Amino acid sequence: MESVLITGANGEVGHGLIPALTQKNKGSIIALDIHEVDPSLQPLVHETVVADITDTEILKNLMRDHKVSVIFHLAAVLSTGGEKDPERAIAVNAGGTEKLLEAANKVALEEKRVIKFLFPSTIAVYGLPDIDTKKKSPSVKEDQFLNPLTIYGVTKLYCENLGKYYAENYHLLNSSEQKGIDFRCVRFPGIISALTLPTGGTSDYAPEMIHSAAQGKGYESFVRPDTKISFMVMPDAVKALLQLSNAPKEKLKKHIYNVQAFSAQADEIAQLVNKVFPDSSISYNPDPNRQKIVDSWPEATDDSDARNDWGWQPDFDLQKSFNEYLIPEIKNRYNNKG
Repeated sequence: MESVLITGANGEVGHGLIPALTQKNKGSIIALDIHEVDPSLQPLVHETVVADITDTEILKNLMRDHKVSVIFHLAAVLSTGGEKDPERAIAVNAGGTEKLLEAANKVALEEKRVIKFLFPSTIAVYGLPDIDTKKKSPSVKEDQFLNPLTIYGVTKLYCENLGKYYAENYHLLNSSEQKGIDFRCVRFPGIISALTLPTGGTSDYAPEMIHSAAQGKGYESFVRPDTKISFMVMPDAVKALLQLSNAPKEKLKKHIYNVQAFSAQADEIAQLVNKVFPDSSISYNPDPNRQKIVDSWPEATDDSDARNDWGWQPDFDLQKSFNEYLIPEIKNRYNNKG
């Protein structure tokens, strides 16, 4: 039976993706993470592997032994954590992806088959030079302003190009038969999850506001109230990954696609939070370093290619995200009856 390999399975996206894959009967799931997988996820996967993403031999053996046909490569050090330890971010984000692409490509060529490689990238690959440029560029396409400020953005952009290289070169060597890596990349905006706590992203001020308020705590935002970037909630992020994975190859005109759902200022999110949790106190104390990073990200991204090529359409706008997903799920999480 063909299998799906999920790296970084214990992270925020893994917590959303694994249940969705299980519901859709997408074959056996192999969950790889540097830590033990959450007990809530273990019944949903065929096998859990505690290993480093840079261990090439383990990766090759997994793909051979389990006939892995699809990889969701979620393992990464996020932007804030990456700035604190750039060497680790390079080793995990760039080195880990290199090793995984190398192993998958080697197995696919040896066995004369195709392995789909789904790669979640990020708006951190963008780097607008100043606020004026950001205001004058309300919707940024995939090939614009690719000058990332963070090691997270730098390594993700490198991996986008590396995956594209593998997909466009190796399977063409010595044969017209299609084999090797089928690399498909989604550039995500900030992702807000009701089910897991934020883990070091620079867009985490939005989910942190909501989770803190639901726990009856105040929150001091590390960005200005007028800070604006694009977001989506976790169900839409999972939908994008699955939809791109299932898209017919002939429909895809490129390897790298923007997706987004809505754009919002920090104070817009705070107002929605305060309507539901009026006792919450949200204040602003911008951190210069983190503010500079967020200011370099676009207010919105142009995802028209994803809509045209594989029918991308988010299910949740800003209001629906709060009313039908975030607030009910977060209230339930913290047993908040108010």
